[in-house]
Formats: sequence, structure tokens, C-alpha cells
Amino acid sequence: MSIILALESSCDDTSAAILKDGNILTNITSSQEVHNKYGGVVPEIASRTHQKNIFFIVDTAIEKAKISKKDIDAISFTAGPGLIGSLLVTTSFAKGLALSLNIPLIGVNHLQAHVLANFIDEPKPKFPFLCLLVSGGHTQILRVDDHLHFEILGQTLDDAAGEAFDKAAKIIDLPYPGGPNIDKHAKSGNIDAFSFPTPKIKALDFSFSGLKTSFLYSVRDGIKENKNFIADNLNNICASYQHRIVSYLLQKLEKASKETGIKEIALAGGVAANSYLRKKLIEKAEKNNWETYIPASQYCTDNAAMIAITSYYKFEKGLFDNQSIKAYARQEKL
Repeated sequence: MSIILALESSCDDTSAAILKDGNILTNITSSQEVHNKYGGVVPEIASRTHQKNIFFIVDTAIEKAKISKKDIDAISFTAGPGLIGSLLVTTSFAKGLALSLNIPLIGVNHLQAHVLANFIDEPKPKFPFLCLLVSGGHTQILRVDDHLHFEILGQTLDDAAGEAFDKAAKIIDLPYPGGPNIDKHAKSGNIDAFSFPTPKIKALDFSFSGLKTSFLYSVRDGIKENKNFIADNLNNICASYQHRIVSYLLQKLEKASKETGIKEIALAGGVAANSYLRKKLIEKAEKNNWETYIPASQYCTDNAAMIAITSYYKFEKGLFDNQSIKAYARQEKL
């Protein structure tokens, strides 16, 4: 029997969760809407807001779980990758609370946690499985052989899929975060209205920089011919661009499945909440006889529940960290 308090603050969401014997009791998240007016996350504002939110979020998670601090057996937190100032808030908080309660610390890799969000609810993937991890900062295809062993089969060589969505949204004056807004407008658009190129990258790696440039030039040229180009074509622009990104992602995933022979397929990361990606994955699964797994939307974006489930498997194996653990901004080996 184990109770774990999990903390997440890798970007602009402050989150705390309570897990008991592998089951999530609470998952409390506070999002920082202040960044919307800047069109992106401002790191200094994010870290300061985490400092203001962390005590309330933790207390709320504990209270709603109907436990007390003395019932907690371990504290887990996102060690990285992420914004270093934001990460330091929960790293310091976790260290201090663990020291005061004399309980173990468990540092968690943010990307592993996104993948293991697929184990919060049923059904759960069977090993080995492939996971398409797509977020604002990362795009990877992973082979997962057990809860704690991952192999990167392919990854972006420049920008991430989520960033490609957000930058395009900014070009056409959609509010931040751009991805969900593109998804919303695309529902009423025609995917064939505009043509965007599929990046030519070998193997299972990705590249989105050229696609973003193509989008910028297409919009610029459209405005030259019609100053109301964006307003007149907004839904179609969104639908066509989203279709290219999603078809590109799934093209690579299908290639990975054929090369490995693995038909257990999972999604993870913030972009996994995209409705069109979910729809097209299901269609691809029917074609290829895949078993697919997609976390609930609340577990796709940054949240402490995914940190909790990851730490549960580390707790079971006695994989604890000491007070010398440090937060890291860039990805370490999975």
C-alpha cells in the first residue's frame, strides 16, 4: 500500500495529484491564463506564478483526497525537461516537504510521464508498444518495452508539432494557445482547400521548420492578392494545415509500425488532445489492425497525474532519489 504526492510545473501549469496503490485520487491543476496576452509563455512570469500557486494546489489535492500529509509515503515531481525556473519551484518544494516528513523523493522525466499517462485508465497498452509523443516542445516516436524502458526511434530535427501549430496560429492572428484554436476552426474547413508540402526527412525523424515557412509564405502571398485573405479563408487554412501535420505524423507512425511489426499504438502529449489527430489515428488503426490507446484529454496536457503514475512504477522498484537531485531544462536519456 502506498500513497504518493506528485507535483508538476515544467511549463505554465501548476499541478498536484494524489495516487494511492496505483489509482489517481485527485489531480488538481491551475493554468496561467496571463500568458495568453503575450502569445506564449513568459518564463519569469511562469515561475513566479508557480510560487504563488504551489501551496494552495498541494493543499487542495491532499484535502480532496481525504488524507493528511503524514499519510504520504513518497513525493514525486517533474525533474525535467522544461523551463528551469518553473521546474525549480516544485523541485525545491518537493525536497523541503520530503525532508520534513522524512519520506523518499522520486524525480520523474516529463516525457516518460506523458507516455505513461496511458496507464492511468483502462485499457492499458501491452508491451512492447509504440507511442507517438507530440507536444509543444517535443515530437518523438518511442518504442516502450516496459514501464521504465523507452527507445527513441525517431524525433524532430528542429521544431515540434505543437510549436508548428502555435506559430501558424500566431501568423493568422488566432489567440494563444494556437493548437486548440486551429483545431476548432478546422472542423468547418476543407482539408483540400490549400496545399502544404510534406517534409522530406528520411527514416523516422521529423522536421517542421520548412512546413512553417511554407505556411508563412502562403498566407503572405494570399494577403497580397486579397487583404481579407485570412478572414475569408480562415477555416480552410486551418483545416488544410492541420491535415498536413496530422497526415505527416501518422505517415511516420505507420512506417514505424511496419518496420518493427508492433501493432500496439499509443498517443501522448498535449497535441494528443487534437480531435483530428485522434480521429485519423482511429481510421489508420482500422486499416492496419492496430490496437490504439489515447489518454483522456485531461491527461494529455501537463498534469501531475501522469507524474504520479510514473512514480508509482519507480516506487514499486525502489528507485528513489536523494536531496542532491537537480532539475534539468533539456532532455536526458530516456
